Amino acid sequence: MNANMKKTHSLGFSLVELMVGMVIGLLATLVIMQVFSVFEGQKRSTTGGADAQTNGSVAIYTIQREASMAGYGLPVYSVMNPALKCDPLPAHPVSGAGLFPVRITEGGAGSDTLTIRYGSTQRGGIPISGTFAGASVTVVNNMGCQVGDAALVVNGASCAMQTVSALPDNTHITLAAAPAVTTGNIACMGEWNEVAYTAAAGGGLTRNGTPSAADVVSMQAQYGLTAAPATVDNSVITTWADAGAAAPDLALRLRIRAVRIALITRNSAYEKDVVSYACDPAAPKPNQTCIWTGDPTPVNVDLTGLADWNHYRYTIFETIIPLRNMVWSSNTI
Repeated sequence: MNANMKKTHSLGFSLVELMVGMVIGLLATLVIMQVFSVFEGQKRSTTGGADAQTNGSVAIYTIQREASMAGYGLPVYSVMNPALKCDPLPAHPVSGAGLFPVRITEGGAGSDTLTIRYGSTQRGGIPISGTFAGASVTVVNNMGCQVGDAALVVNGASCAMQTVSALPDNTHITLAAAPAVTTGNIACMGEWNEVAYTAAAGGGLTRNGTPSAADVVSMQAQYGLTAAPATVDNSVITTWADAGAAAPDLALRLRIRAVRIALITRNSAYEKDVVSYACDPAAPKPNQTCIWTGDPTPVNVDLTGLADWNHYRYTIFETIIPLRNMVWSSNTI
């Protein structure tokens, strides 16, 4: 054997060292996966909450913007013939849209429906005194009227809605049919729009049945009422009231000055624990489904119809919408 050669030994990890290293690696992987899982859950909650916030803001802005138009085009400036005193209320002969600017329909345990009506006239629905001969109306000037306009004929509390079918000259208006009211004022209101907002059963705000904003699971609405109009300032709201089963009668209609809306949006992230609770003012908890919290008794919104409703987080949006066209007419009613 060569004298220069030395005996060498094989170097490496023992089985015990390998097993210890694997355990440490598995523990590190487990910690990383747990951190990742928590982070991913927080990210989904944050992202879903941001989406719900955005959708709720867009939804309530959309309703507020359109509701502020309620009643536009009605001839509310005539002290002798205020349209809001029409009784019974007429409806558009073609579309069937009612005359009163706003209507809340109770949804029971579900969502309410807010129906808004307004005209498109550029003339503001200024009434014109007319002489009627069947479907032909003689006026001083028919400026502001167009063929196809909804026309309201008012004589005190007697009213009729018709459609303008022709404008033979500057001093005549021809209606599609002779109105039941044969004397009084006539106002061209342009296209008489009727839009209805509600929250669909599957979630999401709809406008006339068409999806408008996602994540909205409930909409609640109330009328803002004055006290007896004959004895108090007609602009002061003293009571908030649910709509009830029937359409408001004349006495109630004349007291409506605003509506208030509450929208509830849902975060799309499912939580394994219960995170939301029914409203209970006697035992307050975070994330309760309370609306009108400024009232002496907040209202609970029933969300139990939604599967696993309390495993989701909710955001509540509230706003008060003055019905400015009705407020401006308060001196006539």
